[in-house]
Amino acid sequence: MSDVVYITGHRNPDTDSICSAIAYSEFKNKMGLNAIPIRLGEVSRETQFALDYFGVKAPKLIETVKTQIADLDIDTVTPISPETSLKSAWSMIRKTNVKTLPVIDDEDKLIGLASQSNITSCYMDIWDTNVIEKSETRLENILDTLSAKCVYAAEDNLKFAGKIVVAAMHPENAEEFIDSGDLVICGNREDAQNVILTNGASLMIITGNHVVSDEILERSKEVKCSIIVTPYDTFTAARLITQSIPVSYIMAKDNLICFKTDDLIDDVREVMLQNRYRSYPVLDATGKVVGSISRYHLISEDKKKVILVDHNEKAQSVHGLEDAEIIEIIDHHKIGAIETGNPIYFRNEPVGCTATIVASLFFENGIRPSRKIAGLLCSAIISDTLLFKSPTSTNTDKLVLKRLSSIADIDPEKYGKEMFKAGSSLEGKTPDEILNQDFKPFTMNDIKVGVGQISTMDTEGFEAIRNDIVQLMEKRCENEGFGLILLLVTDILEGGSELISIGSYNNAVEKAFGVTLKDNCAYAPGLMSRKKQVIPPLTAAMATQK
Repeated sequence: MSDVVYITGHRNPDTDSICSAIAYSEFKNKMGLNAIPIRLGEVSRETQFALDYFGVKAPKLIETVKTQIADLDIDTVTPISPETSLKSAWSMIRKTNVKTLPVIDDEDKLIGLASQSNITSCYMDIWDTNVIEKSETRLENILDTLSAKCVYAAEDNLKFAGKIVVAAMHPENAEEFIDSGDLVICGNREDAQNVILTNGASLMIITGNHVVSDEILERSKEVKCSIIVTPYDTFTAARLITQSIPVSYIMAKDNLICFKTDDLIDDVREVMLQNRYRSYPVLDATGKVVGSISRYHLISEDKKKVILVDHNEKAQSVHGLEDAEIIEIIDHHKIGAIETGNPIYFRNEPVGCTATIVASLFFENGIRPSRKIAGLLCSAIISDTLLFKSPTSTNTDKLVLKRLSSIADIDPEKYGKEMFKAGSSLEGKTPDEILNQDFKPFTMNDIKVGVGQISTMDTEGFEAIRNDIVQLMEKRCENEGFGLILLLVTDILEGGSELISIGSYNNAVEKAFGVTLKDNCAYAPGLMSRKKQVIPPLTAAMATQK
């Protein structure tokens, strides 16, 4: 994941923020970069109209760009089933040079951990002659561990209920030690083999690859005693057979500590400091094991790489930005307070829309945007300039829109009205959704100021919830420490905005816009642009406040 670059607009994204992120991602991908567009909030109705019109999916919603496990180059590890033998598990640990193997069920869910330490420590404790019975070891595990071949199996999926016996004595003496159901290791003496069968053993293990006589084979079938033949000698077979028990018998099952791919590294580090395990399993969103992580992975922590579009202030950007690496900024707003660790590509132009700059980058590099991307760029320019009614509009915006609209095959005037109509309806929206759909926080003279804007053709719909929105603004001022919250209700057709001002600095609003607030409201004809007509005079007015 370290080669991925995330391209994001601001919080409470508008059409320019979403569409510019998508378009700039296509541009960067064509330039050889692995770029992914993301968003920091819900998509507005206007933006959704544009996305649906041109058949483009909304970017993935993320909450933070702090480093997560998914950003690290963790160890890949192959999970094992609970029936895997100790010998096979140990072989995998040695071969892959990992410390722990995750054990999964039939649905690939984690059920235990078989570590190097618990395999070795438990191996010292399993010299119990009944360990095969207690661990419910299957015949296939014994065959694999002893490199044996099966001469006769009494039944499928055979399990054993007896102890392990080594018949390395005279047959008459061995008879005293063999009980019904036992697993008996022996050589090629038929008299000893007959005693084993007579005493009702469940499994006869013949060492040295000796041939089983027809008589012994027939008798074993009569008494239902399975027979396997191993190339190992008696000592080696006796030493190895306990390694055939399944890892489910010795694995750690309780209080398992594991992480998920979206866990933050800061949180992972805290957990590791409180525990002393060498490695921990990592699960994906579905609960499947995708690898393991150790302390040394945290040393080479990779920061997420981020490109900011349509904003350049930390307060408006993604959570965790201070832990990420900003590599580019493409914007058309005033330059705010943001710092980078290295020199970056920063393109800031006094145009009406970030999408105008993004489109220019396509054309400057001889790259033709696809019809879908051209359509999204048109949508952003139309939205941000209010079809050039906004004073932020420039001739560059108009020229770029003309060129893009021919690629997108749309009539900007007709398409714009359809988009505004779809996006400006307030039906079904809550006061919180309306206030936050395009809300930006600022710091002016050390005072926290919030400025929101809704562009609508549905002024009657706004009147129905006006009081609820005012109450919400008052609540946010009180609870979130805003000295002033200003909401612009912009009438797209009339070309003006109603100002709703709540907070301790209403006089700054009156001073900035030359209006008199009545019941915290005033109408400002011709005021359309927050960036050009609101923020500069409001910043100047707030600078005089104490």
